[in-house]
Amino acid sequence: MEKILISACLVGQKVRYDGRASSGAEVIHRWQREGRVVAICPEVAGGLTVPRPGAEIVGGDGEAVIDGEARLLTAAGADVTRAFVAGAHHALALAQRESVKLAVLKARSPSCGAATIYDGTFSGRKIAGAGVTAALLRRHGIAVFSDEELDEAQIVLDELEMRGQK
Repeated sequence: MEKILISACLVGQKVRYDGRASSGAEVIHRWQREGRVVAICPEVAGGLTVPRPGAEIVGGDGEAVIDGEARLLTAAGADVTRAFVAGAHHALALAQRESVKLAVLKARSPSCGAATIYDGTFSGRKIAGAGVTAALLRRHGIAVFSDEELDEAQIVLDELEMRGQK
């Protein structure tokens, strides 16, 4: 049975920056019942507290952060890059330990955003790009989807399961 790395906030853990959980979709609850879910909050794994100030990537996206070309800052200007990078590496290590090939992460998060993130100005404007954890997982061959792409994630899961049965 294929395991799925999932943002902890999507499985009801109150780990978001604002101390809340996100509402998980029925398919995520089904995956939990099936024993597929490997949950992690990269930001907490990297040492950040709950709640914590929101942060955005300044100067690029998660790829640029990994390459040392962009930083993560809070609105007050505190640099939290190290914690985000450390959390991404914790998520990758967990995924590798559990032989995960698929991840479903929280949309638009500076850690977990799969396709869009906020632009670093704290204005609410979104740009194309991945968060730090999403980018690192992809670099290591893990398929990454947001919680807004669950149908696509299920298709990939089904394909992985079919390959495993051959």
